[in-house]
Amino acid sequence: MRVIMVVPTYQEADNIAWILGRLRTALPAVDVLVVDDNSPDGTGRIADEIAAADPQVQVLHRVNKGGLGAAYRHGFAHALEAGYDVIGEMDADGSHQPEQLHRLLAAIEGSDGGPAADLVIGSRWVPGGTVVNWPRRREALSRGGNLYVRALLGISVKDATAGFRLFRREALEKLDLATVRSTGYVFQTDMVVRALRAGLSVREVPIEFVERVRGDSKMSGKVAVESLRRITAWGLRERRDQLRRMWSRSRSRG
Repeated sequence: MRVIMVVPTYQEADNIAWILGRLRTALPAVDVLVVDDNSPDGTGRIADEIAAADPQVQVLHRVNKGGLGAAYRHGFAHALEAGYDVIGEMDADGSHQPEQLHRLLAAIEGSDGGPAADLVIGSRWVPGGTVVNWPRRREALSRGGNLYVRALLGISVKDATAGFRLFRREALEKLDLATVRSTGYVFQTDMVVRALRAGLSVREVPIEFVERVRGDSKMSGKVAVESLRRITAWGLRERRDQLRRMWSRSRSRG
């Protein structure tokens, strides 16, 4: 399989060379696509220098800071056009450890003893998953947010907000990226829900998530609240549509 990891960046000059070096060392056969949102700190320039010396590293430059989801959609479209079989996501800040990517690859192939999958998620909240250097408040927010997502949207995925993932190309083609409108962090949950509703197989494998040690996190309380607000709107709309379908069926029987 041809595999590529899409790495969105904004203001990651302190981390980009470090994380790309780790990824290329951990899995030399895996290609990398950096999608930079015009970082003022020179992240894109550093990525270009790395790509000039390594043909397995590519860089896409976006004009504006359009959000995580928009960057991933751009990167996914590029990877699909280039013919990759497996397309992945990971952060540039070191929270997703490249040395654990082999777990996700084994799961998507089914070589780990489990069934092959269309989407594999590196999960913090399944047995064996852990977080390092998180304050209790942030862990509670993530666990609570994912519990809320499961209850409201009726899904079983434990870490629907996780950003360490692999998709089979056929899965992304079936999801039709052109119809995805999520631009921010809610994109992660959106894609999980779409995958499940499309009948795709989703697996979670445990990872150790490590809080960044350099640079500033893009996740804030405001971002988290906005994501939950959007998820609430989806859930309420889904419940409304379910009631309408039930009402329609009961009338047709009557």
